[in-house]
Amino acid sequence: MRLPYLKQLDGVRAIAALMVMFLHFFNGLGGNQSLLGILGHYAVIGQTGVSLFFVLSGFLITRILLVTKEGPHYFSDFYIRRVLRIFPLYYLFLIIYYFFVPLLVHSSSVPFSGQVYYWVYLQNFAETFKWHAVGPPHFWSLAVEEHFYLLWPCLVFFLSKKGIKIAVVVILFLAVGCRLELLREGREVYYFTLTRMDDLAIGALLAVWETEGRLKGSAKKFAIGLVLTVIPTILLWKVVTGKSIGSMQVIKFNLVALCGFCLVGFAIAARETSFFYKLMSSRFFRFTGRISYGLYVYHPLCYPLIEYYFPTISVPARFLVSFGATYLIAGLSYYLFEAKFIALKKYFAYGRDRTTHFSTFGA
Repeated sequence: MRLPYLKQLDGVRAIAALMVMFLHFFNGLGGNQSLLGILGHYAVIGQTGVSLFFVLSGFLITRILLVTKEGPHYFSDFYIRRVLRIFPLYYLFLIIYYFFVPLLVHSSSVPFSGQVYYWVYLQNFAETFKWHAVGPPHFWSLAVEEHFYLLWPCLVFFLSKKGIKIAVVVILFLAVGCRLELLREGREVYYFTLTRMDDLAIGALLAVWETEGRLKGSAKKFAIGLVLTVIPTILLWKVVTGKSIGSMQVIKFNLVALCGFCLVGFAIAARETSFFYKLMSSRFFRFTGRISYGLYVYHPLCYPLIEYYFPTISVPARFLVSFGATYLIAGLSYYLFEAKFIALKKYFAYGRDRTTHFSTFGA
């Protein structure tokens, strides 16, 4: 079975990347009454871009696993292709961050004891349990995804579709329970694998539904679901923001994940003649989606470097320069570096007779 390439999902991936980029640029800028303050206040919504990434990842990875689980190289093909797509840029950026950035900003280097958790994908554990670790703060989400890749292929391989649905429900309850326990201990619930894996699991449910033919003609249902989840989520955010209500820390991830679930489902089911499909499939959004992994990785480095070397330029000018530099570096990284490794994936094509490729970050 050959999986169809859903090009409109490049646009959804682009939206997720742009949300995170806007968050990290505007968050904390300006005073409460200024335009920058307003932008900074609402930019926090960009946090939901990570959840959208997770839901999309859960869908894309699971649809691959479902269609290849009978193949002779199920595990090896999957893990080798994931390594080729994720590891090269991940470790290149760590090298840049730890060994070259200190030279650019004239700061001291981070000792290896502060780096080690990032080299082994345990930075989100370090953040949650307050282990000493210094590294790219946004890399916690990449650790969550890698941990998901360790667990989920095994579950998909051994479970039926009904079993996978049950596993999704179990993960949803497990995540809520873990958030309750960590909050009881006074710990952060934003970064930990078991408190965020429900985002990925709910995306996996979409993949199961796709194989059952349940997504065809369901765009209207997902659109209604999106309205019914986004509006109360925004209203709830307006009411409780800044009040540190523990119960909201438990359920807000579920609400945001449902929004992402409905958006991704709507994109999958959208008709090719619809405005949304055409927009998400447009050249800009597809290009942004293709290089979204690089955009996500590089933007928190580009922003402070631009501010460091050009401290006197206005915020609008810095916005344009920062976004432009991030796009330039991410594009060069994709075509001159990442693509070299992506090309090797053809030797590990799913089923060894297919060359179509899929990814959570553009390839």
